[in-house]
Amino acid sequence: MGRILAIDYGRKRTGLAVTDTLRITANPLLTVPTNELLIWLADYFRREPVDEVVIGHPTQLNGQDSESMTYIRPFINNFKKAFPNIKLTEFDERFTSTIAHRAMIVGGMPKMKRQDKSVVDKLAACIILEDYLSTIY
Repeated sequence: MGRILAIDYGRKRTGLAVTDTLRITANPLLTVPTNELLIWLADYFRREPVDEVVIGHPTQLNGQDSESMTYIRPFINNFKKAFPNIKLTEFDERFTSTIAHRAMIVGGMPKMKRQDKSVVDKLAACIILEDYLSTIY
């Protein structure tokens, strides 16, 4: 069984999280510059078995797509062309960055580390993945 990888896509940075091979736990992986994401993914897919990718789908409180989808949609199309054999699932990501910030505060992370946006991005990806896993199991 392959891993599930989650993407918290951003204009500058993209947070990534991944399950273990048994798909029991979600773990923050790293943050990649968005302009290098497809190259990084191709390399990762060569090294690790990944069956599915979950990408955060940002929506507004009324359920409509957020403005961010204007730059996420082209990435989704490019992903599907580059990796036609990997299932891509869009998953609601409302409030994941806020939840990640709160988790860092509750966890006692020092303020300087909390200001590192790359940490927030990979934690947000992990929250997306945890939420997704809770819906399929």
